[in-house]
Amino acid sequence: MPNQVLPLSKPTPAPEITVVIPVFNEEDNLGELGERLVRTLTAMGRPYEIIFVDDGSTDRSWQLLTDLNGQYPQYIRALQFHRNFGQHQAIFAGFQAARGRVMVTLDADLQNPPEEIPRLVAKLDEGYDTVGGWRENRQDSIFRRLPSQLVNYVMSRVTGIKLRDYGCMLRAYRREVVDSINRCQESSSFIPALANLFSHRVTEIPVGHAERERGTSKYSLIKLLRLNFDLMTGFSNLPIHLVGFMGVAIALLGFFLGLFLFIRRIFVGPEVEGVFTLFAILFVFVGLNTLGLALIGEYVGRIYREVRGRPRFVIRQTLGPES
Repeated sequence: MPNQVLPLSKPTPAPEITVVIPVFNEEDNLGELGERLVRTLTAMGRPYEIIFVDDGSTDRSWQLLTDLNGQYPQYIRALQFHRNFGQHQAIFAGFQAARGRVMVTLDADLQNPPEEIPRLVAKLDEGYDTVGGWRENRQDSIFRRLPSQLVNYVMSRVTGIKLRDYGCMLRAYRREVVDSINRCQESSSFIPALANLFSHRVTEIPVGHAERERGTSKYSLIKLLRLNFDLMTGFSNLPIHLVGFMGVAIALLGFFLGLFLFIRRIFVGPEVEGVFTLFAILFVFVGLNTLGLALIGEYVGRIYREVRGRPRFVIRQTLGPES
């Protein structure tokens, strides 16, 4: 019997676009998000892959991601963390697993519509290295917007690149930028600011923003303030320099105040007036000293975390062609 030549199966093209989505307890949004992503990316006519990273969810998120992988096995991959490691660690994991030339990050809460992805990619094709989304008509409360404005101001000063919205996760990056990010091994970092350090041309475009219809926000006011403090100490020595300048100014102020009180004692004599004023000034000095110690402790703590060399995340299981 002559040898029968079997037809070769058509190889799956390497993805050109990779969308990375961190997920934490988003069971109410994943079904709609997956369908809208596949529809939008398919219409672009370019090979793509979608990587969901389950950041230790305690609801049915992983089961829904398993269902999506079964429904779209050629497009959707998923990683599951052993526990909750944080949003940016999830993006780091997605970047390390990504195969595309263009990387797009997106939150899973559907506040940023996935239909905006083609506009980001088109802007990237104009020659930019990083394209950020700017939530022009942001639908969050003032308690969310004010800390975000502080983050935007701090990061613009620290990185030297003024952007209106560092907090928007809908962003696109070239492969070269992501490769540089992957070479960074610090235990905690802020990806939009880190990407700007490795980008030659950075821009942002206005994108849509909707109110959260299902689920709850994972960023409380306290977490946003902690994030801002982490950013200031993680990307710049400016805070410790400011405390140093304040220390010099306070020392000079204290010297002249003591000189004034000494001269006053010579000409006026002993008095007890102004005791409460001195107490108030003392409390200010003590507060500034405590702030300085806190900043020093933050820098020392960051060094300690880096020296330990613990992994940024631990992957429990994966779904997709490289499982």
